[in-house]
Amino acid sequence: MKLKTIALASGVLATALVLAGCSGTPSGGHSGMEMGGSSTTATTASGHNDADISFAQNMVMHHKQAIEMSDMVLGKTGVNARVTDLAQKIKDAQQPEIDTMNGWLQSWGGSGSMSGHDMGGMMSDSDMAALKDASGADAGKLFLTQMVQHHQGAINMANQEVKTGKNTDAVALAKKIVTDQTAEIATMQSLLASL
Repeated sequence: MKLKTIALASGVLATALVLAGCSGTPSGGHSGMEMGGSSTTATTASGHNDADISFAQNMVMHHKQAIEMSDMVLGKTGVNARVTDLAQKIKDAQQPEIDTMNGWLQSWGGSGSMSGHDMGGMMSDSDMAALKDASGADAGKLFLTQMVQHHQGAINMANQEVKTGKNTDAVALAKKIVTDQTAEIATMQSLLASL
């Protein structure tokens, strides 16, 4: 990965300096994210619009809830191992994305007040309580059902960013979310059919 970063930064001292300052970001194991982040570092600080800010703010909140849901099911006994494996995968994928988006928001001047955007797929308090109270196989099925809805909301938000966002890194992440979560929905629907 260092070779990719060096290759992308070569010849442009300013980019190299920005990359050196950003090299500690916790997107470590995700070479696609690093590549996306390093190829357009100059635009990350200035080339963004309100849609990018809204996307990052809302997707951070959306991802945090997905991690909370994953933690709930991971803390239970009697849940199908394929469900807990998927919950761990979701958690492991989304935390680095949260860190990346929070980094963008900081570089874009912190948080704006774009919270009016639709965050489809979010679970209500009663949905979260139902998942918290469920046990065993029921918890696994409920998690899958809720997470399909949650992912569909994230995909809709990401597709909106692809259409209206300006920042190339944010748009690239949105496309990655669409791809990754569409595949996870197919996996979850298959698991639901088999439980």
